[in-house]
Amino acid sequence: MIELDKVSKVYTTKTIETTALNDISLNVAKGEFLSIMGPSGCGKSTLLNIMGLLDAPSNGQVKIDGQNISNYLGKPMAKFRNEKLGFIFQSFHLIADLSVIDNVEVPLLYRKISGKERKEMASRALDAVGLSNRKKHFPSQLSGGQKQRVAIARAIVGEPKIILADEPTGNLDSVMGDEVLDILKYLNEKEDTTIVMVTHDERMASKTDRLIRLYDGSQVA
Repeated sequence: MIELDKVSKVYTTKTIETTALNDISLNVAKGEFLSIMGPSGCGKSTLLNIMGLLDAPSNGQVKIDGQNISNYLGKPMAKFRNEKLGFIFQSFHLIADLSVIDNVEVPLLYRKISGKERKEMASRALDAVGLSNRKKHFPSQLSGGQKQRVAIARAIVGEPKIILADEPTGNLDSVMGDEVLDILKYLNEKEDTTIVMVTHDERMASKTDRLIRLYDGSQVA
């Protein structure tokens, strides 16, 4: 589902060159739940951003669902990303002045579907994460765990084949973190969704299918 072939990422300024990723080759199978660990600054988020087509590699090739993403630019790239990928972030990134259901609808605004259909899809996504009774609430009225469940609903509303999660339990206590991971595992096992999760939590990583480790931009395990 995700193929990286000798991917590197180098950030260059006038005075310094920083290697964020160094020659990463990695395959993520369809329906796999992969976790990525490593110390801060080792390149985990950079790797996730390249998988999510939010950043481009300096060298190497990236394929998503069999498609070479170097063939996509501009609007075609945005359309491909919107249809194939769902994103979950540590800081939720909910829009404060939108209701829960309107937040979940946001990815659908870029598709040619009716307002009625958007509402129906958003409602189903909220049902899936157990928040059907919070549709009209606003983010400020939710707990951290509830906010992250809204973020998951937003990630799955468009029925993506791949979910990329950057520290999805990082801002939650252990109980709420377990609830969020249970939802991700359900999506992985019952919906056959491919999931890649960056985490600092060994306990969370141990519950996934496979773990890779990065150190100074290189894969070490």
